[in-house]
Amino acid sequence: MRLSEDIGIDLGTATFLIYTKSRGLVLQEPSVIAMTRDSKQVRAVGEEAYRMIGRTPGGIVAVRPIKDGVIADEGLTEKMISMFMAKVQGNAGRLFGFKPQLMVGVPSNVSDVERRAVLRAALNANAKRAFLIEEPLAAAIGAGLKITEPLGSMVVDIGGGSSDVAVISLGGIVVSESMRVAGNEFDESIIRYVRRKENVLIGERTAEEIKVKVGAAMLVDDSENLVAEVRGRDLINGLPRTISLDSRDVVEALAEPVTRIVEGVKRVLEITPPELVSDIIDRGIVMTGGGSLLRNFDELLRQTTGIPVSVAENAVEAVAVGTGMALDMLSVLGDSLVSSDYYLRR
Repeated sequence: MRLSEDIGIDLGTATFLIYTKSRGLVLQEPSVIAMTRDSKQVRAVGEEAYRMIGRTPGGIVAVRPIKDGVIADEGLTEKMISMFMAKVQGNAGRLFGFKPQLMVGVPSNVSDVERRAVLRAALNANAKRAFLIEEPLAAAIGAGLKITEPLGSMVVDIGGGSSDVAVISLGGIVVSESMRVAGNEFDESIIRYVRRKENVLIGERTAEEIKVKVGAAMLVDDSENLVAEVRGRDLINGLPRTISLDSRDVVEALAEPVTRIVEGVKRVLEITPPELVSDIIDRGIVMTGGGSLLRNFDELLRQTTGIPVSVAENAVEAVAVGTGMALDMLSVLGDSLVSSDYYLRR
């Protein structure tokens, strides 16, 4: 293994993924960091820190430094990137000063301030050079779409903090929309629904488990209705309580955020050039990201748009894989990337 091998990063709100060309996907852990409240000393990162959410003693807090797909706390993000890179490179890589090139996926339509924050965090985390690529473009590359052809491809990337819809042609994004609604909003909607309907308070980990076990964007027939037992705190007497939720409940709970994403897809289609719409009708819409795995989301989108919809086989890893592959396509992607060289000249 080359200690300075280049690295592709999906800097996700929910999950942090690292891809290298020689070894493929080498890291997939929650984007969580645990630290002491007073001294801000890091105690854990990734999976270990995620297990602490809702269970930490008073002096320790577990937080997500990435919010809605962009950096909310630059210092903590820099520490998280450095610690994850150290896991991938090993101690020797940092000991001898080997600096990789980084390609980092960010939501489309991020601000210049947000771009600069990501690049600065990447450079401060031992990178020799850093590039930014918009997540739907990276997702299309990672999903195996032929983005350099003069044909239209449509990608709907639903991550943890943001959903990106983009039409891609000739190696670049033609039209796109980024929405701050995605997997985390799904979880929060389930928490609010359970609180409103049952007067029971559940945590985000429980909400995520409900989403995975019985969640759906829609039900095709009654046989798809699943039931799960949920434990939380009764808001009336403060005691633990167990309730039952079924898929119909979750469909109702998720109706608002799911509809917002579907409406975003429709808006992008409405402003897409007719020639590219024709290509999309022929080639279909590709869904990526963890949120695309919500049961029957592809069927709901197909019924709404009338266009064939498929979920990428590597939906969760598509952006990370695409960032790594993009490092071999620098000359082709050209103006679709933002380089730290440009950032440093400003």
